[in-house]
Amino acid sequence: MKTKFSGILTLLLAFVVQLTFAQGKTISGTISDGDNLPLPGVNVLVKGTSNGTTTDFDGKYSISANTGDVLVFSYVGNTVEKTVGASNDISFVMNENALEEVVITVLGVERKADELTSSTQIVKAETLTQASNPNVIQSLAGKVSGLKINTTNNGVNQSTRIVLRGNRSLTGSNEALIVIDGAISSANTLANLAPEIIESTNVIKGAGGSALYGSQGANGVIIVTTKRGTADEKINIAVNTSISFEDISFLPQRQTKYGQGWNGGHVTYENGGWGPEFDGSIQPVGLAQADGSYIMAPYSPIEDNIEQFFQTGTIAQTGVSISGGDTNSYALLSVNRQNTEFVVQDDKLGRTNVLFKAGKKIGKWDIGGNINYVNSKTETTTSSLFTELLQTATNVPVEQFANSGNEGHWTSYYRSPYWMRDNIRNTTESDRFNGIINLKYEINDNISLSSLTSLRTFSSNFVGYTNEYTDTSGVGGGDHSTVSQFATNNQESKNFYNDIFVNFNYMLTDDLSFKATLGNNVQDNWSSLTSVNGSNVTIPNFYNISNITGIPGVSNSSFRSRSYALFGSFDFGFKDYLFLTLTGRNDWTSRLAADRNSFFYPSVGVSFVPTTAFPSLKEGGVLNYAKISANLARVGNDRVGTYETNSTLNQVAGYPYGGLNSFAIDATVADPLLVNEFIDSKEVSLNLAFFKGDRITLGASYYITNNKDLVTNVSTSTASGLTNSTINIGETETKGYEIDLGITPIRTADFRWDINMSLSSDETIVKKVSDNTDEVSLGNGNADVGIFATVGEPFPLIKGTGYQRDPQGRVLIDPSTGNPLKTSEFINLGVANPDYIVGLNTSLTYKGFRLAGVFDYRTGHQFWAGTKDWLSWSGHLVESAENGRRGFIFPNSAIETSPGVYQANTNVVTGGTTYANYLDYFSNEYRDVSENFVLDATAFKVRELSLSYAFNKDVLNALGFSDFRIGINARNPFVVLPKENRGYADPEFSNTTGNAQGLSVTGQYPATRTYGMTVNLTF
Repeated sequence: MKTKFSGILTLLLAFVVQLTFAQGKTISGTISDGDNLPLPGVNVLVKGTSNGTTTDFDGKYSISANTGDVLVFSYVGNTVEKTVGASNDISFVMNENALEEVVITVLGVERKADELTSSTQIVKAETLTQASNPNVIQSLAGKVSGLKINTTNNGVNQSTRIVLRGNRSLTGSNEALIVIDGAISSANTLANLAPEIIESTNVIKGAGGSALYGSQGANGVIIVTTKRGTADEKINIAVNTSISFEDISFLPQRQTKYGQGWNGGHVTYENGGWGPEFDGSIQPVGLAQADGSYIMAPYSPIEDNIEQFFQTGTIAQTGVSISGGDTNSYALLSVNRQNTEFVVQDDKLGRTNVLFKAGKKIGKWDIGGNINYVNSKTETTTSSLFTELLQTATNVPVEQFANSGNEGHWTSYYRSPYWMRDNIRNTTESDRFNGIINLKYEINDNISLSSLTSLRTFSSNFVGYTNEYTDTSGVGGGDHSTVSQFATNNQESKNFYNDIFVNFNYMLTDDLSFKATLGNNVQDNWSSLTSVNGSNVTIPNFYNISNITGIPGVSNSSFRSRSYALFGSFDFGFKDYLFLTLTGRNDWTSRLAADRNSFFYPSVGVSFVPTTAFPSLKEGGVLNYAKISANLARVGNDRVGTYETNSTLNQVAGYPYGGLNSFAIDATVADPLLVNEFIDSKEVSLNLAFFKGDRITLGASYYITNNKDLVTNVSTSTASGLTNSTINIGETETKGYEIDLGITPIRTADFRWDINMSLSSDETIVKKVSDNTDEVSLGNGNADVGIFATVGEPFPLIKGTGYQRDPQGRVLIDPSTGNPLKTSEFINLGVANPDYIVGLNTSLTYKGFRLAGVFDYRTGHQFWAGTKDWLSWSGHLVESAENGRRGFIFPNSAIETSPGVYQANTNVVTGGTTYANYLDYFSNEYRDVSENFVLDATAFKVRELSLSYAFNKDVLNALGFSDFRIGINARNPFVVLPKENRGYADPEFSNTTGNAQGLSVTGQYPATRTYGMTVNLTF
């Protein structure tokens, strides 16, 4: 395997090195602004080719071109063209609004910023990679208004959720569509890309910009473009390496007044913190060790003692890329290796990413493409060990039990997390392949034909096992016994994607331009899963399905769906200040009935640039640029699963029996007349720039989406023999806005300070669930709390058991028991979606130094903290120690003295008069009320901090280098949470990447932070 892989790399490298470059000359120069200050980041392109570069920090550039070629210089909002003459130097000052930025939009179409009728936001490669985050998706967090990136589950291979402009679907996906190099892809593919190979990321927020993706365009689009070869007629080699160190950010705060024990007595093997008050005496802890002795320790609290279980993790990344090209060809080979060791020992990730990208212009043909291969291997234990780790009194010296096993654990009621770490293991190895071919033929100066074909394949093998343990002592009635288990599965998938389109570009008159794209799209998706599992392994440490006892559990499934579409986009421009865009797409899908599988998705948008139409608006030097845009669009959400509308047969429990087998129709059915979900969107936007050099910029958008025919799962009558059915009934409405403010308060030849602030808000209100019910459950944290879609309420809604209250809001107390009265039905406890998000991105550059930070603040929402619930019954909750472990008067409580008559409670005690009464209250009454565990989800986060230094290019050139940058960075170094969230959980964490957001369960690792350094060298 290694020999074959090395041979492939050698051939690819040889292709790059042996490129035959056309003869030309090198053009260089310096681009500055109206204040004669250097302009970094100006795009320089040889017109009509893919040959391009950008200016560096000093505004300098170098590019290969021929005499007579036209160089196009583009910057934010402007463009300038210069013809190459006899001189090798082209330097000039950018006049205000002389430039016009070109943006890659849907289907890989390039459009000027003025022409766009829907909100977009570009994240440049420098910003994306400034903190060396190996996960591209996570590196977008806090950098785009209206985009919520949540790390829903922490670990060596973290899971994320990507949502633009809120929730539209109740039970379908609300995640943004991912497009990589023009082809629809997946979030998993993007998360596995090496960040250093990404050239730019364009986030299309509104449906007006994503309508050409039809049934897949409901949730906005993230368009990623990877890098390609340079065009300076020489081989360029870039080396990027980084090392980061990861540790626990915060842990749940636990009471430190009472130690290990139960009912007020010290018990060495207890998991609870219901012991006597700490006195500092030396006491035995845990079960007897192998030699019969006990671990002795002071009966005193140890701050964050469970942190001793975790180690300092590392994330090492090394990437090498080789590139070259000229005006007619380019090639790039990039190899990246990531090795991660998590804060849990032996949890590891190894990933190799190889990208080869090449293209060439031959006459009227443009041929290009890329091959991306990713191999990854993860080795993990079960994150549920953190659930058992939380059952640790604060006086336990955790690290002293590292080699004690279950036999000598600190409690007899839960397994040792060290034993679990070593004996519950999962290994997954996967291979991803993505190939893209682009073809373009220029029929004439106005018409061209294009084709993009993509094939993505994925295969993985999972092996997991749990070793057996038999508890023979049973101290205190506890039992550590664990049944051995083994499981393995294989997954495969193939995704074929093809676009063919015709492009038109005409000037109909001197003032009226016309551009159009007509095309066809075909997609074919196939997946397969085969799994086998069993228990009671006969021969220890031999993990094979033949070694399990009894009949193994087996399953296999395969799915295939196909779709095709016809689409068209028509753009009209009048005098460079008024633009009209019309699009239409018709999709056909195999997932639905033949007479209901066709859907048409139209859009219309208009953009007007007053400062171009009326140049007098810029007189006085205050208003530099203005653009107003609006659009209407209908897009779809391809919610219906493969074969969901088909009746299926499932094997009946207990079969096969002897030589017989039996099947029954699935008790979950879908309406055979299901259709896709429809989203009707309206959006208006305003973009302004003020003062010379656009020192202040302002962008604002407001949108409304009406979401109809939502696919909803509803319960059915038991008499029907069905458990639930899937129908088109649901309806919601989403409203929101985004405001982006950019300020450059300081800009001199050596120093520049950029500040970008954003404010965004979205709210989804449920208008209808079904004809038979006003509510549907989407997921539960436990029997007393869940996430719901309820008519008339925001979505997602947290509902659960709460306290009964009088008209003044006082908690009602049962005078006979002293216990607060809880509601008999679920009540509204909070909303999982924030009211608004404030973001701040800022950077300061001084000569070669660059200091950057990313911050955000989310507030106005709630979440259920499963960790607080878990700590409550076992005596570790801070609140359980605040009253000296004796009865108390419940704050702000009342007693109903007669029907409808209430008086303040001043003498009825909650929690009883004994330690045992108090323990019983927290273990049962307190824990049964979910309202106690729904907390303010407000969070202020420092997402990224980075400091880098780029060495002087003149010095580097003399040494044979073109770029050398070193830096240090931190990711998520600080987080500020409300006082009531005592570190129980990061509010972003959830038990799912789906729509049941707001439930943070215990089986998740705590949040982590990283600190590291980077080195980037190009020669």
